Amino acid sequence: MTPKRQRGRRPPEDSGERFLRMALEGGAVGAKIVSTDSIRTGSWVRWKCHFGCGGWGQTLMCPPHSPTPAETGEMLKDYERAVLFETPKGVSPTRLAFTIEREAFLMGYYKAFGLGAGPCGLCDECALDEGCRHPKEARPCMEACGIDVFATVRNNDFAIEVVKSRDERPHYFGLALLF
Repeated sequence: MTPKRQRGRRPPEDSGERFLRMALEGGAVGAKIVSTDSIRTGSWVRWKCHFGCGGWGQTLMCPPHSPTPAETGEMLKDYERAVLFETPKGVSPTRLAFTIEREAFLMGYYKAFGLGAGPCGLCDECALDEGCRHPKEARPCMEACGIDVFATVRNNDFAIEVVKSRDERPHYFGLALLF
């Protein structure tokens, strides 16, 4: 295992509780402060995007435009803690991750970065040739960056199973990397 990089100092006054409240007040049904050591990446995740999702190449936030699993693994070494949260259907984990990221940044967590779930929904049609119309808000989803959401979620004691029918409740997760 490659050692973690030198990490920036975090603001001393915060244990992360305010970010949990922010997630819950933003519509999350559960939230936890997690170690980034519990976040798993895998090359196979990107393959599932390529050969199982209609979003491949359709937005600048999806593969092949999003970071690779290797790039994500390297980036995660710059972090120690994150907020992992679950949202119900109808609450965008990507928007909530961005909201937490923005608030954390304004509080002094200058490295904060949010990742959501599913394809970008900021535009009806992505401006692939022109560049992103919403670069300040657009964020890739965890899967697009090669994060194994099932392993990450289970590593942090959230329940998640494969949805086998339309009658079952899907699980949507977001992640806000903090420090």
